[in-house]
Amino acid sequence: MTRTSKGLLLGSCVALVAGCAVGKPESFTFTTDMPSNFTYEAVAQYTPARGETCTVKKPDVGYNQRWHLDYKERYKPDSEIPIYRTVEGCRLAIYRVELDIYAAYGEDRGDFGSDTAVIVVREQLEEHQKRAFDAAGENSINGQCQWLFRTQGGKRRLTKGLVCKKIDTQGAVAKGRPVGAYTLDQLPGKTVKLKIKLANEEQPGWGDTWVKVPNGWKRCLGKGLEDQRGYCHGNYKDFSTFTMPDGRTCTIYPGCTE
Repeated sequence: MTRTSKGLLLGSCVALVAGCAVGKPESFTFTTDMPSNFTYEAVAQYTPARGETCTVKKPDVGYNQRWHLDYKERYKPDSEIPIYRTVEGCRLAIYRVELDIYAAYGEDRGDFGSDTAVIVVREQLEEHQKRAFDAAGENSINGQCQWLFRTQGGKRRLTKGLVCKKIDTQGAVAKGRPVGAYTLDQLPGKTVKLKIKLANEEQPGWGDTWVKVPNGWKRCLGKGLEDQRGYCHGNYKDFSTFTMPDGRTCTIYPGCTE
C-alpha cells in the first residue's frame, strides 16, 4: 500500500470506534513515547474473521497521517484501533498494524527520516511469542532509532536517514525492527505503547566517506566537490566543506566549525 493510499483511508477511525463504546470493548489503544520531533503513521490491516467466507475491497484503516512538524499541533499520540469491524456485511478481525516512524531534523519539508515497526495479531501464539500486559493493561514495544548522515548534491548538503531497531528483553539493541505480537483475546481494552529512544551518537550513512576526529566528523574530499560519492580511498588529509540543513557552510559535523 502506498503512502498516498494510506492517506485516503484516514479520518474514518472516529466513526468506526464510536460503535464499540457499549458493552465489552472491541478496541485497543495504541500510543507512543517518542522524542519530540518524532511522529508516526499507522495502518491497521484486517482480514475476514474466523468462519467468514466474505471479502472486502478496502479492509484497512489509517491513523495519524499528519506526521510533519508543520502539523505538530494536530498530532495526537493516541489512536483507538478496532479489533473487529463489520464492513459491507463482512466481520473483519485485525491481524497487523504497520507503523511508519517519522523524525524531522530540519525545517524544510524534505528534512526527515523514517523507518518502520509492526504489531502482529493472531488468534493463537506460542507463549514465548506473545506479550504480557501489566496490571494497568499496558504493554510496551521498545526500540531505538539512530540518525545516519550523508551529503548530497554539488554543495554537499547534509541529509539524514533514520534506522530503528528493536530492544530485547535484556535492554540491548538487537537486529530487526521494533515488533510486538499479541492474540486477539489479549487486546480488548488494553494499551499498546511504542517506546522509542534516540541513540546518543549519529553515524555516517556508509563507510569511507567521513573521518572521525576528536570533536566530530570531517567529510573526505574525494575527487572534488563534483564527486558525489566522495570516498576517502586512503586520503585522510583532504576534506571538503558541506552545507548544513539550515544553510550554514561547515567543516565538521555536528559542531560546524572546529
